Amino acid sequence: MKAEFTAIIEAASEGGYWAICPQVPGANGQGETIEEVKENLKMAIQLILDDRLADIRRGLSEDAIEETISIP
Repeated sequence: MKAEFTAIIEAASEGGYWAICPQVPGANGQGETIEEVKENLKMAIQLILDDRLADIRRGLSEDAIEETISIP
């Protein structure tokens, strides 16, 4: 899945950085560098979205239609 999300990054008082993604509640990351915090945030977003999709699929019937849609 290809998508774009907003990362809000701030310096942490104890050193390093922390980040959140406002479009995905619960997605956050931290790291020593900005690149590291962005990679950790990407992983958190992916894990949350994968978990939500798996949870939804558990309740679907076998004849449910699943298709990919794009948002410009």
